Amino acid sequence: MSESEKDVDKVFSRILVGVDDSADAQLAFKYAVRRAAKDGAKLFITSILESDEMNVFQALTKDYVHGERDELEAHLQDYAKFADEAGVQDLEIIVDEGDPGETIVKNVIPATQADLLIVGSLSKKGIRKYFGSQAAYMAKYSPISVMIIR
Repeated sequence: MSESEKDVDKVFSRILVGVDDSADAQLAFKYAVRRAAKDGAKLFITSILESDEMNVFQALTKDYVHGERDELEAHLQDYAKFADEAGVQDLEIIVDEGDPGETIVKNVIPATQADLLIVGSLSKKGIRKYFGSQAAYMAKYSPISVMIIR
């Protein structure tokens, strides 16, 4: 088998999936779970608390940010339960704050040492939904392979 054929058959061992409540992100999550279970890979489930969605008062109120983060972490536990029941042996939840694409590329990927990023093509909110800029940013700047699910 040639080197290029081996690359095509690559098995990823550390899969990172970015989730929100959009339909595309749900499909990306289900694909990532199936792939992690099949390959015996560790699955990292991440969601980013977007600071640009908070007003100035909320951003300055630690209780507000803490409450939002706790709510997001609790929501990700539902994703983790689904992944566990689907046969994923090793998984971890990561919540961070900031611009989703940039935060995943600059913070989450290095922290997890993932070798594959799986994301949906559309974001759930705002102008990003129309332009798909988060997925495009991650595909362009990610240091690892990126799979964008439609």
